[in-house]
Amino acid sequence: MRDLSLAVGHQYSSLGTQPILCGSIPGLVPKQLRFCRNYVEIMPSVAEGVKIGIQECQHQFRGRRWNCTTINDNLAIFGPVLDKATRESAFVHAIASAGVAFAVTRACAEGSATICGCDTRHKGPPGEGWKWGGCSEDVEFGSMVSREFADARENRPDARSAMNRHNNEAGRMSLSDNMFLKCKCHGLSGSCEVKTCWWSQPDFRVIGDYMKDKYDSASEMVVEKHKESRGWVETLRPKYNYFKPPTDRDLVYYESSPNFCDPNPQTGSFGTRDRICNLTSHGIDGCDLLCCGRGHNTRTEKRKEKCHCIFHWCCYVSCQECVRVYDVHTCK
Repeated sequence: MRDLSLAVGHQYSSLGTQPILCGSIPGLVPKQLRFCRNYVEIMPSVAEGVKIGIQECQHQFRGRRWNCTTINDNLAIFGPVLDKATRESAFVHAIASAGVAFAVTRACAEGSATICGCDTRHKGPPGEGWKWGGCSEDVEFGSMVSREFADARENRPDARSAMNRHNNEAGRMSLSDNMFLKCKCHGLSGSCEVKTCWWSQPDFRVIGDYMKDKYDSASEMVVEKHKESRGWVETLRPKYNYFKPPTDRDLVYYESSPNFCDPNPQTGSFGTRDRICNLTSHGIDGCDLLCCGRGHNTRTEKRKEKCHCIFHWCCYVSCQECVRVYDVHTCK
């Protein structure tokens, strides 16, 4: 299984509510097992990070042929999809690594763990009209945890490990690239006589949008073999010289994706039959592309909704309940 830290995926969501027995978590390599035992109090945050990474993946791909479907009761929670070195694998590794770093960083700032806390290193001089205060989130510590845990299984001298390490780090770098100064005003009657500021992570949706752009512009690579003292080593280089080479912040892949139109147990594709499509869209979520040219069915669906809402002074809103009829389009 190559699902990096996904060994503590959604089937371990109860980690935050019960004592952790590291040896009972299946799929951990020895280095991850040692990490778990040394940092047991932040393992619930690691599991939470993988969970929010998966949820963000499903949001970002909700209208695409591959919609980041997970499989319950399976250690490889994405099935065979991550077996190939595709754009999809690149995105999943990046967003899961970012999720782990994000969740650990946030937990440390909230005081959920005793081994970490606020960042006191990167403050610098305050700006005009404000001073440092609050708790700056220590994204370096969160990224270190993600690096130690997620990269633990990527220690082989092959192309896939090189790709996974690169994409894992690209995901983590998205956090530091999107940190922002968050401020709070202090003063009488809400005046901003004094303003205190601290470094904060953005909402994780910002990271998801950022990484989705990286998915769309991912760089295709080719595998090269080199003979070194330790034996043969595989590295990656850009397939096309006339494109700008990828930076450390870009996603890379070297195998083509399946079309995900039809079910295929070998590739992990569930197909798009019965998926809801957008009749008016010309994009990938539209019925033409999402349904792969097979056409679509249309049915009507009644939904109860609040309507004719009135604001009453003071202070509540009363609404009636209306039944509206919608057309729902699904792929054949």
